Amino acid sequence: MAGGERLIPKGFPKLKNDTFLRAARGEETEYTPVWCMRQAGRFLPEFHEIRRSQDFFATCRSPKLCCELTLQPLRRFPLDAAIIFSDILVVPQALGMEVVMVSGKGPVFTEPLKEVEDLLKLRQKVDVTAELGYVFQAITLTRHSLEGKVPLIGFSGAPWTLMSYMIEGGGSTTMARAKSWLYRHPEASHRLLRLLADIIIDYLVGQVAAGAQALQLFESHAGHLGPQLFQDFALPYIRDIAQAVKRKLKEEALPLVPMIIFAKDAHYALRDLAHAGYEVVGLDWTIRPQEARAQVGKDVTLQGNLDPCALYAPKEKIGELVKKMLESFGTQRYIANLGHGIYPDMNPEHVGAFVEAVHAHSRHINEHS
Repeated sequence: MAGGERLIPKGFPKLKNDTFLRAARGEETEYTPVWCMRQAGRFLPEFHEIRRSQDFFATCRSPKLCCELTLQPLRRFPLDAAIIFSDILVVPQALGMEVVMVSGKGPVFTEPLKEVEDLLKLRQKVDVTAELGYVFQAITLTRHSLEGKVPLIGFSGAPWTLMSYMIEGGGSTTMARAKSWLYRHPEASHRLLRLLADIIIDYLVGQVAAGAQALQLFESHAGHLGPQLFQDFALPYIRDIAQAVKRKLKEEALPLVPMIIFAKDAHYALRDLAHAGYEVVGLDWTIRPQEARAQVGKDVTLQGNLDPCALYAPKEKIGELVKKMLESFGTQRYIANLGHGIYPDMNPEHVGAFVEAVHAHSRHINEHS
């Protein structure tokens, strides 16, 4: 992108490794594909070299830097997918909210939503190309730069998770302020969730138009809700996003890419999530693979779910845990991943051991089954 020239989302290099996409669609694979949430992240020394001189969200707004950070883990590990470097909180920013990344604390909203009247401060109509075009540019640049090595995943936070950040003003152990809105202001909560869902739909469609080959929706705070609140305030929007994205992709003659829903700690809702319109259901580490498969049935691909802390174990132990995980999930209709993102202090060599163990053990299981 020298001289400010933008690459166009056409003429992408031919994909050389489609194992991840085939697994997502339920097709047979020679081995189990693997990628890691937060694989482009703080555990890599080269990540810090790039990030040291720049504000976090300034980095997110630089297509060139996002591309470089997305590619970094692929230079180290034989991963089967890339995920664009960005952040779920770019959506609240597009609504006009200010978010800053505070060292040692994480994201902080300078003026979180406190009263229902604060909803009026949000942009009611968002032009995603104008507000989030930098993400689309990053996806297009990265898709070209990948040279067809592996597919590129785009993503967004889900409405409830974004709403909870917007009200809490950052992270929270209880989400009590955000949950209080659901009980005290249900109509206003639905207005906000609807606003977010509409933006997310356009945002995800825009990512596919820019070159994303799969999409993941992160409902990271699902575990704070419980069955009834999830049924009322999260699931309807999760369903609607899948349906609307696929409808718009058809209308715009864009590829019908596989979609992944990752609702952390929502083991109580797996049956519902399996019928929510997503090809893949991501799992955290708190549910047994056999139980998850029994709940979702045979027509959905599962993704997950090694405990991220397992990567602190010696490499030999990581191999044993991966083997057990693969035996529990089976090697087909399955994408290996962690049950959440890689932690910042993780040894990159242990991430490599995880990736290599998935490939080696799944190939062995397939050859001897």
